[in-house]
Amino acid sequence: MFQHLLFLQEVDIPATTTESQSLLDLLFSGGWIGVVIVAIQLIQSVLALYIFVERYLSIKKSGEVDQNFMNNIRSNVSSGNIQAARALCQSTDTPVARMVEKGLARIGKPLHDIDAAIENVGNLEIFKLEKNLSTLAGISGSAPMLGFLGTVTGMIVSFQQMATATNVTPQVLAGGIYQALITTAVGLVVGIFAYIGYNNLVGRVDKVVYKMERFTTEFMDLLQEPTA
Repeated sequence: MFQHLLFLQEVDIPATTTESQSLLDLLFSGGWIGVVIVAIQLIQSVLALYIFVERYLSIKKSGEVDQNFMNNIRSNVSSGNIQAARALCQSTDTPVARMVEKGLARIGKPLHDIDAAIENVGNLEIFKLEKNLSTLAGISGSAPMLGFLGTVTGMIVSFQQMATATNVTPQVLAGGIYQALITTAVGLVVGIFAYIGYNNLVGRVDKVVYKMERFTTEFMDLLQEPTA
């Protein structure tokens, strides 16, 4: 009896031993179509991360406007020192400073012309703030779609192998199923990240635009104040 149990243990040990597969092994098991799709999705993830970090830092810098800036502008304009006010704007790298500087350059002309000049500069600044946001939005939509493409092609591969195989086993279908699941998972992860990043940046742009409008309105009110 004891020898019989030992024999069973020796037989069972190899049967319960499974080879561990890495994520790369699973990816390549899905065929070259899955590899290509996941490679594109990984490129999209790197591009999305770069756009998010670059835009985040740029928008954050654009929104840093000190209230003392407008106080100094008011003081210089009230004293008639327009050149000092323009110099202050030129030394301040923010959209608000560039808009105010354009308005200072138009002092002496009708207020309507000054307001139109400031608005034109503001539109250009908003365009700069929104740079590459459309690309990030595109990634958030295309990455999951590529994942679904991988799902469809994976199912096609599985059914094709099922139709041609003489003995259908789970191993025969595994390659296509791996491709379907991995491409879908990667696409959803990349798409969710890009979507959240896009909406975060859009919200930050809206806050900067609000500051631009508030400070330029304050500047236009300053020009309409009666001189002493």
